[in-house]
Amino acid sequence: MLQTSTDQPSGNALTPRQKAVLDAALDLMVEAGDQLTMTAVAKRASCSKETLYKWFGDRDGLLTATVRWQASRVRVPTVDRARMDMAQLTATLEQFASDWLTVITSKTSIALNRVAVGHAGSAKRGLGTIVLENGRFALAERLKPVLLAAREAGLISFDDAETAFRTFFGLVARDVQMRVLLGEKLKLSEADIQADARRATHQFLTLHRSTDGAKGS
Repeated sequence: MLQTSTDQPSGNALTPRQKAVLDAALDLMVEAGDQLTMTAVAKRASCSKETLYKWFGDRDGLLTATVRWQASRVRVPTVDRARMDMAQLTATLEQFASDWLTVITSKTSIALNRVAVGHAGSAKRGLGTIVLENGRFALAERLKPVLLAAREAGLISFDDAETAFRTFFGLVARDVQMRVLLGEKLKLSEADIQADARRATHQFLTLHRSTDGAKGS
């Protein structure tokens, strides 16, 4: 049964020291994969295991915090729902897409997802659940309010927010994540990522743009 600490810090609540510990855990996962232990993390981060247990609960709690920390690198800017226009929506989607591509092609996310995929086909399903709930699913819940606000503003049209998010996800990720997980040495420059983010956003808005005369069009 998956158990995590109920009071562990997340997102902006993390201290610089806690972020450093989670970065150490990510580095170790790149090196050791599924062999990550609380002892190894404590040694790499120069802290005690007692501190790790206090902050994160148990190993699953540490993994959950690590996934959340990695996912927090995908920014969703605060939008003014009352004044949202097409320029604001476009900038928000491009930022999200750019951050997402940067994260999923990083060596740390690749290592994390490879271990999670390995767990999915075995009796050890914990990490797969952690990655889904605190990665993809959590990111969807952060972006859906933006999509709903844009629909309320008459900028885009869709029936279901989850379906709209999945469409955007597919346009952004394409086959990139699968290719890097399978070992392709795909090198995306910052310019490549920005161009892909703009392309995905343009395609999404073309598919869902409202025909009712959106603001800022």
